[in-house]
Amino acid sequence: MSDVNVEASHPAATAGGADATEPDKPFGPVAAAFIAAGVGVFVLGLLTTLAEASKGFADSLNFRDPVGPLSGKTILAVAAWLVAWVVLHVALRRREVSPRAVYLVTALLVALGLLLTFPTFFDQFAPE
Repeated sequence: MSDVNVEASHPAATAGGADATEPDKPFGPVAAAFIAAGVGVFVLGLLTTLAEASKGFADSLNFRDPVGPLSGKTILAVAAWLVAWVVLHVALRRREVSPRAVYLVTALLVALGLLLTFPTFFDQFAPE
């Protein structure tokens, strides 16, 4: 039987890569992406409810006639997601953030955003 050197066959060990003493990368950039996604979902839900509550606001979201207010809702939600991602990435890029807190905040934002998009919820705000 031949002896196999496990360390020498590991790609990181042979390529001069990271060893076991190198610290992990900070969770901040990942946290920024997660929370920004939650912000985007929340903004979409908020815009949906506000557009249902106000005809004038819905008309202001009509960026393209064939699409109607949906065009403004989605464009603004994507813009909010991108801005949140950039701002949070810059703020958190070198920080170690609690993953549990990030997942909780993201889940809360997504849950609220989804709630705000359901007709049974936003119909309560519609003018009669």
